[in-house]
Amino acid sequence: MPVPEIRPFRALRYDLETAGALSALVAPPYDVIGPALHDALLARNPRNAVRLDLPAAVAGEDPDERFRRAARTLQQWRTDGILRKDPRPSVYVHEQVYRVPGTALVRTQRGFFGRLRIEPFGPDAGVLPHERTMTGPKEERYRLLRATGVNTSPVIGLFSDRDGAAAAAMARIAAGVPTADVTDDDGVRHRLWAVPAGGDGTAEALAAVAGASPVVIADGHHRYETALRYRDERRVAHGGEVDPPYDFVLMLLLDAAGALTVLPTHRLVRGLGELGLQQLQGGLETLFEVAATTPAELAARFGAAGALAGGEGRFGLVTSGGAWLLQARRSAFAPLLAVGGEAVRSLDVSLLGAALDRLAGIDASAVAGGERVAYTKSADEALTAVVDATADAAFLLEPTPVASILAVAGDHDLMPQKSTYFYPKALTGLLFNPHEQ
Repeated sequence: MPVPEIRPFRALRYDLETAGALSALVAPPYDVIGPALHDALLARNPRNAVRLDLPAAVAGEDPDERFRRAARTLQQWRTDGILRKDPRPSVYVHEQVYRVPGTALVRTQRGFFGRLRIEPFGPDAGVLPHERTMTGPKEERYRLLRATGVNTSPVIGLFSDRDGAAAAAMARIAAGVPTADVTDDDGVRHRLWAVPAGGDGTAEALAAVAGASPVVIADGHHRYETALRYRDERRVAHGGEVDPPYDFVLMLLLDAAGALTVLPTHRLVRGLGELGLQQLQGGLETLFEVAATTPAELAARFGAAGALAGGEGRFGLVTSGGAWLLQARRSAFAPLLAVGGEAVRSLDVSLLGAALDRLAGIDASAVAGGERVAYTKSADEALTAVVDATADAAFLLEPTPVASILAVAGDHDLMPQKSTYFYPKALTGLLFNPHEQ
């Protein structure tokens, strides 16, 4: 069985005595940062990690200049002692304590940062994807990586801790004094512990457990594919290097059996018109058991979807004509589903995709185009879109179970876009991975 290779590394981290409070230096992932938040982060501290991870474009400048500017900033911060490289290779145990959105449920999620050897996807790979990617985000991430030579944010991977050895080791480490401790804007507490290699063997043991079976990418497919492209191009230019750091990517490795939360992404359907809406509603009973309900009841149920197991083929539907709870009749879907393994065919997002094609004439290409289907993480926003007539229908989903994600990846299938949203996200700025020894 192919397995991944995971190693300790010497992280670049903020020197807080020089840089300031960590709470003003960290940032959310780049793909959730808009212009207003970008400005707000820099207003907290001009040394905020967003300056490296999402450098702002300036009107009229060369498109690559913002990435070169990030590289110059990175070098200046290292020269000034704002960022310092740890003296010993380490893995970095990471803990997040958070409330599941829409509920009072509090969970603790643990994992660790390490370097993972990059390899192409395929049946003989030790790293498995589960979701399709888009070209645009990959190009931006590539230009940044090429300019800086640093992984500014991690790929998130899931590993199997069959006997609980990694969980026990991380719990033991988490009882000690953390290297970093910060609470983000969503109220998620992030703590970090550096675990040097060559000590009591814990760093090596964690890497061995996580590398004992294939790692499934949970989040960061774009960053992983970018790192693979960068590795291949560096190999062409520097073919004589032995075991170079650019053969690895920064990864936050999470125990697949741990306290993981996957949130759903709801679908907003547009362009149906009055006739299309009638056809959609009239055809529901051919595919679903249909129970009338109210928008408020759906908002309460699906607003707390992070606490649901998911994967049962249940959906909420709201249109201007009413609200319904739908239960898929899987036998009716069997001839409609695209080819693939049973794991991907049984997903709620696959069932909904087939229903949109059959009942509304919205096939996979129309979904990918983005004009007929939009997305939101908020059940309330989905219902508001129908009230405001910016959407003709809102389909509310339950989360995709972690077991289904692992099964799809194990079958070497890929889920439709927007199938998973792992929560909480890793902060940018806790540490960086320089492509250096």
